[in-house]
Parts: sequence; structure tokens; C-alpha cells
Amino acid sequence: MGFARIVQKSEMRQKIKRYLLLGFGVFFVVLGAIGAVLPLLPTTPFLILALACFSNSSPRFHQMLLNNRFFGPTLSEWETSRSINRSAKKKAMLLIGLTFSLSILMLAGRLHLQIGLLILGVVLLICLWRLKESTTATSSIIKLSK
Repeated sequence: MGFARIVQKSEMRQKIKRYLLLGFGVFFVVLGAIGAVLPLLPTTPFLILALACFSNSSPRFHQMLLNNRFFGPTLSEWETSRSINRSAKKKAMLLIGLTFSLSILMLAGRLHLQIGLLILGVVLLICLWRLKESTTATSSIIKLSK
């Protein structure tokens, strides 16, 4: 009777863990979708979090993210090598710079908010700059040019 109860608790914990991870995965996908529209909310980090949640809870949703035509290649690259290709990194840094500059200009007269956005933008750029760059994209470009 004691062993059966332990097995039941273990199965219940596994189900709870699976549903929590599934819920968080959906939540992060929604945040990523919102981030695709709003300039101050990043998309890729939320999708990476969703990918991690789905890898432990739903192989189907995990594969759907990897097969997405917009984000799939970047997520696959992140999952396999924990890196991002140089062109995606440059585009993200450019987009962060442009959107934060525009936001800072729109907040004219609110110095404390402008300084806060400037600090946040610099921190984001530093974090992005420090990410490891993949060699697969550059090596395929080199192969094509030869």
C-alpha cells in the first residue's frame, strides 16, 4: 500500500510538472508574439524559454516552434549550439538601437524615463553583443563564394 501511494504521488508530480511547463510555454509564446509587434518587448528570448518548456512537456509544440518558418532556424541554431548567427545579431542590435532611440526622442522632457531607457538599451545591447556567434552561417557563405 505504501509503494502504490509513492508511485501515485510521483505520477501526479510528473503530470503537474508537465502541465505547468506546457502553460509556461504557451505563456512565453504569447509574450514572444506580442514582442514581435511591440518594439520594447523582445521576441527571441521568450521563444527560447518556450522551446525549453516544450522540450520537457510537449514534443509536438517543441517541433512546431523548430519548424516555424520565421523563428525556427534561429531557435534550432540556439538549441544545438547555444549561438546566434552574425546577421541576426546585427539586425537585432540595429532594431534595438532604432526603437530605443525613437522611444527616447518621444519622451522629450522626461529625463528620468529617457535615462532609464538609455540604460536598458545599453544593457540589452551588451547582452546581445556577448552572445556567441555561430560559425555555420559564415562557413556556408565561405563555401558559396569559392
